[in-house]
Amino acid sequence: MAMLIKGNEIDALVSRYCAMTGQTNKSEAVRQALAAQIAALSAKESLADRVAKVQDRAAAEGFVSAGDDKAFMDEMWGED
Repeated sequence: MAMLIKGNEIDALVSRYCAMTGQTNKSEAVRQALAAQIAALSAKESLADRVAKVQDRAAAEGFVSAGDDKAFMDEMWGED
């Protein structure tokens, strides 16, 4: 499916990308830039994975939750 993208700012960004990368074909430049951005976003570790690592590290170091955090959290949020 063909796609037409209009806009001076977009054209300027693509031209700048081409100048920085040496790419001469604007369509290929857009394809490369999008592919690189998708790869970068896909490689990002999810919040759930980052939290799991912290929890695993805390458990390995012997942290044990007292289980009575609700009252403390309610107080912190002003929900006495």
